[in-house]
Amino acid sequence: MTRERFEALAEAHGGAIARWPDDARPAAEAFAASEPQVARAILARAESLDAALDAWRPPTPNHALRERVIAAAPKAIRRAVRWTWVIGAGAGAGLCAATAAGLLLGVALSFQTSQSDEPVSSVMTAYEAPALGEPAESAT
Repeated sequence: MTRERFEALAEAHGGAIARWPDDARPAAEAFAASEPQVARAILARAESLDAALDAWRPPTPNHALRERVIAAAPKAIRRAVRWTWVIGAGAGAGLCAATAAGLLLGVALSFQTSQSDEPVSSVMTAYEAPALGEPAESAT
């Protein structure tokens, strides 16, 4: 293993060779045994970076910002849910009313036409269709 490869692995995987990929460990341990001072210096730099990364914590949000976010979220959700429900209920009620009106109109018309002796329509009674197989007469 070359020094550059050892450095690249230390930068990528940290200062503990035990956390390195299995296939690179034997060569890394051989390099550390052949050049102990160079290997210790490289691993020390990687360990200091590991320690800095382990110690880092994300900053806590400002209390006022946190309170504003918490206070704003439920109102926006409640308002959206309320309007969605109202629109959905209104559309559902309208569809139910249209269905009921259609049913009532159909029943009323069928009852009226079944009780009447009059023809349904003058257009329908005036039209005589030719029988099947007969040629239609031309109006020339």
